[in-house]
Amino acid sequence: MTDPNLAIAALLLDLSEVYRPSPKFWGYKNASRSIRRHPEFLAEMTEKDILKIPGVGPASLRVVREFLDNGESATVDRIVGESGKVKEIEARRALRRNFLSAAMVRKVLSEPKRGALSREEYLGDFQMHSRGSDGSDTIEMLAKGCMKRGYRCMCVTDHSYGLPIAGGMKMDEMREQHAEINKLNKKFGGEFRVFKGVEANILQDGSLDMDPAELTEFDLVVASPHSSLRKTLDQTERMLKAVSTPGVHILGHPRGRMFNSRAGVIADWTAVFKRAAETGVAIELDGDVSRQDLDFRMATAAKKVGCVFALDSDAHAADQLWMADYAIAHARLAGIPAGRIMNCWPAAEILQWARTFPRPTASKASIR
Repeated sequence: MTDPNLAIAALLLDLSEVYRPSPKFWGYKNASRSIRRHPEFLAEMTEKDILKIPGVGPASLRVVREFLDNGESATVDRIVGESGKVKEIEARRALRRNFLSAAMVRKVLSEPKRGALSREEYLGDFQMHSRGSDGSDTIEMLAKGCMKRGYRCMCVTDHSYGLPIAGGMKMDEMREQHAEINKLNKKFGGEFRVFKGVEANILQDGSLDMDPAELTEFDLVVASPHSSLRKTLDQTERMLKAVSTPGVHILGHPRGRMFNSRAGVIADWTAVFKRAAETGVAIELDGDVSRQDLDFRMATAAKKVGCVFALDSDAHAADQLWMADYAIAHARLAGIPAGRIMNCWPAAEILQWARTFPRPTASKASIR
């Protein structure tokens, strides 16, 4: 699958690395970011319109023209080759694999594909953050944003107290939040449901930064790695323990990768996925534009061993809920059916599924 916008953006990032830390570094980096997030393929645009994209100037346009004409850029090849930074740039290139541009996401969502998840089947988003931790909106603001997108439910998953750098909430603060959620659910009168959730931090030994008894106070627990994401050591045992922990429902952004920045956790992911399939812990496809974790290729491997999935935005404000579309696009490319995606299940079935451990690998909704 060729994503021309992503390929062009990657070429501009190569140039930015050559010129780090001069002003040209920021110029090419900003142009790259704008092209990755532009909703149209550049091949379908005029040069005049391409130059209207924020950050794109004549130097970037030259790279665009070369790629669209030849599938490569002689200019970038020459500059990189003469830079003395070939090894560093090749290492960066490895950190851009299997991401999608906004234009490709739109294409994937719009193309008919038999048996693939449709946008209409997606009923709720189960990782987002409010002002309780490091988000900028209230829970009610997030809920109204979800309802505007046609959802029937959502889960607020502010960070746990073991991650103070992200505004992790203490348990008494979480309980106050739960009272707020109860009031909101009463206000919504059954038309929309807010789940009580938390994003717990997976520690180096695979345990969580919360007491086991505390996990029972939540409807859904997302367990995510937030440390040792740049290390080259094998962390299979860490991740196996996380998906074997009673009370964990979703393995959040499993690798912890970041576009052009870090590869994330190194592990025997087939073994981790098999264990998650056995325990019924859902594997998340995090739609954050810079994360896209898991990507469609790894999601395909998880699908083959019987995993269920959660497709989430990881939004930190209501105006970021659209990032769930990236997760949906990766799920479509991986061929994951709606029945294996908990975001497509009715709220009552999600709660019933969540109360058991080990859990079935699919809800009743998946075997209609």
